[in-house]
Amino acid sequence: MRRSRTGPRDADCLPEPPQPGRVLDARLHLLDRQVLDVDGTPVCTLDDLELDVVAGSRPAAGPDRSPGSGDQPPIDGSVPVVITALLTGPVLGTRVFGGRPPVSRWHRLPWSHVTDLSSAVHLGVSGSRFDATWLERWVRNHIIGRIPGGNHDPEGSG
Repeated sequence: MRRSRTGPRDADCLPEPPQPGRVLDARLHLLDRQVLDVDGTPVCTLDDLELDVVAGSRPAAGPDRSPGSGDQPPIDGSVPVVITALLTGPVLGTRVFGGRPPVSRWHRLPWSHVTDLSSAVHLGVSGSRFDATWLERWVRNHIIGRIPGGNHDPEGSG
């Protein structure tokens, strides 16, 4: 025997209208990914994102928000947002002990430099122009370089 539904059919499941651009799930597509520069050299690991509300989509002024006050609405899914910068910094301690690093400790990589998203985030500029590469260089010189065989390129030596 077939059961029939009562009430409106799929009224709450209407598809969203198409949006310009690409929709990304930050946890799935971006966070903790390796960032590579234009030459394929590792720059950093992506730790966080800097978001901004899409122009023209700010909510109307409410009882706690006056028009033109300049304060940002909360980014809670009620308004569309865009990525303005990729952030990397000293997050190991905060992942272990909780909290967030100070804003001054974050290294920002402008989103306008991103050219491709795959298993890594690819930049269209050289990574040497960013301060975020100091950790990659330090690990290469002080840890990897001290491992026997760590100073040669295994693919170029054949």
